[in-house]
Amino acid sequence: MRTLKNLFLDELADRYDSEKRLVIAMPAMIKTATCVRLRKSIESHLMETEGHVRKVEKVFKLFGEKPRLNKCSAILGLLAEGAEIAGDNKGLPVINAALVAILQKIEHYEIASYGCLREWAEMLGNPPATVLLKGILDEEKASNQALHKLARAYCNDEALNAAGHGSGSKRKKTKSFKRAA
Repeated sequence: MRTLKNLFLDELADRYDSEKRLVIAMPAMIKTATCVRLRKSIESHLMETEGHVRKVEKVFKLFGEKPRLNKCSAILGLLAEGAEIAGDNKGLPVINAALVAILQKIEHYEIASYGCLREWAEMLGNPPATVLLKGILDEEKASNQALHKLARAYCNDEALNAAGHGSGSKRKKTKSFKRAA
């Protein structure tokens, strides 16, 4: 019989696979970004993601389980879509806006997933796992917010201005950012 614990462990295995795949994919995103601030944001989140891998391993152990991978179809789809979007826009002024869009899609998926896992860990009576999962959830939310701010302050305006719509932005003009060499 399938139980909430089974569902929890299957979803945790998905998250484990997802985080490990992101650790592999994020360096390519860093190389593709031309906005220094976006690169630094991705680098910072890569370090957090490496920490998420370790935290997910701890959560498995808190449930008396060995860490296991469950191929995460959702992250595979998001990464494939991201690679396509990045490939279509590589070297173009819109690349940073495209990367932010990809990363925010991933963050939204992770926020939903870790939100469920945190709730289920609490329901399953595992406070230490609940705390670890809430920590990951909070980091994912913060990363999403940071990406949103980057998009609004730099990346989206760069994409808009490069298309000759310089004065078309209805938002307050922001400082331009340094481009990577």
